[in-house]
Amino acid sequence: MPRLTLQSKAFIALSILLAVLLALFMGFSRLGLQRGLGPYIAEIELGRLDWLAVRLERAYVLHGGWDTLRTQPALWRQMHKPGELPRATFGPTPPGKRDGPGTGTGSGAPAAQQDMGMASASSMCGSDSTASGDGGLPPTAGAVPGEGALPGRPSGAQPPPDPSGHALSMRLGLIDGQRNVVAGMEPQPGSARRVLRGPRGEAIGQLVLLPPLDVETDADQAFLRQQLVFVAWTGAAGLALALALSWWLARRWLAPVGALVHGARQVAAGRLDTRVPVDGDDELAHLASTFNDMAEQLAGMEASRRQWIGDVAHELRTPLAAMRAEIEAVQDGIRPFDGSTALRLHRQVMRLIQLVGDLRASLDAAGEAMPAALVPLRPLPLLAEAVASMQARFDNAAIALDTSALDAWAADSMHSADALVRGDAAQLHRVYLNLLENSLRYTEAGGRLCIAARIERSSAEGSAQLVLQWDDTAPGVPAQELPRVFDRFYRAEASRTRAAGDTGGSGLGLAICRAIVQAHGGRITAEASPLGGLRILLILPLLETPRP
Repeated sequence: MPRLTLQSKAFIALSILLAVLLALFMGFSRLGLQRGLGPYIAEIELGRLDWLAVRLERAYVLHGGWDTLRTQPALWRQMHKPGELPRATFGPTPPGKRDGPGTGTGSGAPAAQQDMGMASASSMCGSDSTASGDGGLPPTAGAVPGEGALPGRPSGAQPPPDPSGHALSMRLGLIDGQRNVVAGMEPQPGSARRVLRGPRGEAIGQLVLLPPLDVETDADQAFLRQQLVFVAWTGAAGLALALALSWWLARRWLAPVGALVHGARQVAAGRLDTRVPVDGDDELAHLASTFNDMAEQLAGMEASRRQWIGDVAHELRTPLAAMRAEIEAVQDGIRPFDGSTALRLHRQVMRLIQLVGDLRASLDAAGEAMPAALVPLRPLPLLAEAVASMQARFDNAAIALDTSALDAWAADSMHSADALVRGDAAQLHRVYLNLLENSLRYTEAGGRLCIAARIERSSAEGSAQLVLQWDDTAPGVPAQELPRVFDRFYRAEASRTRAAGDTGGSGLGLAICRAIVQAHGGRITAEASPLGGLRILLILPLLETPRP
């Protein structure tokens, strides 16, 4: 079985989720349609019963309330049957009801309405002289007054037959204004309701139609099927769109992950020039950018490693080649082995020893080995001692060693002599000597080296640090080369020879200085000097803030 990728897994998971959601949507839609179709049908059916509402409103006026319908169930059954009502359906108005509808007192409808009600009752219960030959009423004589004047129906038209195949009469009910059942079925949730109003527009009750228990007619079944098919097609279209969107999202989100995996494999195989495309500004884009930065740093480190190995091989080859030439000359009898030859060989051996020692020191100071002990000490006396030890060499090279600024600062700030740092005296003394040696080697004759000191305080952290500053004259270092000054084997001019007596050193002095200073919690930087040469800033954290 092929192994699924992360993109395939994400797409399959989203597809299953969307399919489940679609199934739930279809199920709830079908349930909602089935439950909502009954009340909807009841609303439509009740809207077709205008004639029954008119009858009930007229009956309420003629009988002065709903008591007649409450006490005569047969009258209710006759009321909601389509067709003409038999003679004397309502019967005479009960005694005491002539003074007003629904009250039985004299505070009911106006006199004109009372006369209308009595006239209507008389017409319904009148003599047989108006009867037809078959003993029935004429087409309009037995109808409730106003029944033939319904909107959209010609005068004298018969009420429509039952429009549905349901037992409509078994689902009808009538409740009064206090929501008490007058006749028929009791209201249930989902029932359709129509408010019945009296002569003055007041609510006198409600005609209620219960929803059908089942969808029985072919038209209703067809409507339900049509709606379900529509829902199914809508859900299928939504599913297809959601699947396409999930495929695009899975590819959009996870394609960078695949590119990162491929890039990591390329880097692991040694192809450090590999880069992955960065698309957008989201987290994955930041991850790809970070990966590219990492690959670039690895490539730089690999280039530095190759250059370092080449520089070490070159540094070792020079004294070894000189020693080989001396030994072969002695072996061939070209040069006798005398004291001068032994001195030259000894000088080359010492140079090898110094080179190996510098390499070891640069590695140890870079973090592999910290100073053995860091104790409180005064750095300025150590600097004065280093300057004194190098003074003669500077004089011989015709380079002025200017410490007037350092002496003036110490004289004006007597407390600076009490400034303490936590460090190793031997290591700091070595840093001073290396910095002095660097200026001595690369400063032209007639130039000068200025050394100054100051204390900087941080108001935010409440700490203080000692800043020692070296400024020498030309030649300087190009601006683009300044970040590499403290690299191992770096020289501003690669063509300088390593012969004794010239200006070429091992190229490890400043690298050792940086490693030692960092091990003491400080930092060292290089920048262009206003004197035309190089400025070195040595910054050490003070153990105690000097007293004013």
